[in-house]
Amino acid sequence: MRNKVSLKDIAQKVGVSTAAVSYALSTGKEGKVSEEVANRIKAAAKELNYQPNQIAKSLKMGRTNTLGLIIADVSNPFFATIARVVEDEANKHGYTVIFGSSDECPERAWDLINVLLNRQVDGLIIVPSEASEEQILYLKDQKVPFVLIDRYFPEISSSFVAINNYKAAYDAVMHLAKAGRKRIGMLAYKTSLFHMQERKRGYQEALRDSGLSPDENWLKEVRHGDIKNEVKTAVEEMLASDDAIDALFFATNTLAINGLKYIDSLKLKVPDDLAIVSFDEGEAFDFYYCPLTFVRQPVVELGNKSVQLLLAQMSGSDGGISQVHLDPELVIRKSSGLV
Repeated sequence: MRNKVSLKDIAQKVGVSTAAVSYALSTGKEGKVSEEVANRIKAAAKELNYQPNQIAKSLKMGRTNTLGLIIADVSNPFFATIARVVEDEANKHGYTVIFGSSDECPERAWDLINVLLNRQVDGLIIVPSEASEEQILYLKDQKVPFVLIDRYFPEISSSFVAINNYKAAYDAVMHLAKAGRKRIGMLAYKTSLFHMQERKRGYQEALRDSGLSPDENWLKEVRHGDIKNEVKTAVEEMLASDDAIDALFFATNTLAINGLKYIDSLKLKVPDDLAIVSFDEGEAFDFYYCPLTFVRQPVVELGNKSVQLLLAQMSGSDGGISQVHLDPELVIRKSSGLV
């Protein structure tokens, strides 16, 4: 077995001291040796395939150059994209990302937090699940650097990056009203999470501002556990009432995908029989016969900004809590009936 290359091996090859090698290969200390010597040392290290002892390096520097990321559902394209963006942005700053999915389960989120903290990550980026307030308060109490992304708890003072969910839903429903739709339904998740409450509030206020009287049967909520069957039942009920809906706003792309499958089985035509707007985009939408109007979230900005806020927090340069609201964009296509 080939012996591990040491700083001493590099020093002997270049003809310098071990200290000079250490300076040349240490971030922030390269200036202690001349540029010419530093370049020779780095070339020798590369030639000898030198691999630094990351454990010793972490102990010495007091950090591991790793970040933890907890997303809500890795199978959801929105969260999968966030994971990729966060990883890319972290890599630009010399950090590796360790991530896991809570599957919208607070107990699983707790387990992930414990695993990541035991791995001594330098900070956390979290998409919080429902009923996870205790976890956030724990991180605050332990002074663990963290940033919430996509969701947050307004009653807990913490750094976050999220979109204006109220405005996103309000604009989507107002668009349907301007398209002449009078009975606009909404399909959402049954949850206490603030972002979903804001989407429902935007829906309801847009109806009122459009002079439409909301029917209690137009707003349906489903649970995460049995999406397919609950979406089918909810859409069925909205279409079967005396005031059957003529438009439908889906609060997430997952709900839209399941809802559109059932709508297609009824032979309803979009937008002639039913106008559609969805929250978020998805690759599946590209294969739908009618181009879908959707709310586009600034996913790249969400991911990049969360990493930047976390790094600033870790370095102590952020000056405290940072809360960022980003504006979404309504992408208008044929399904809403105005194109």
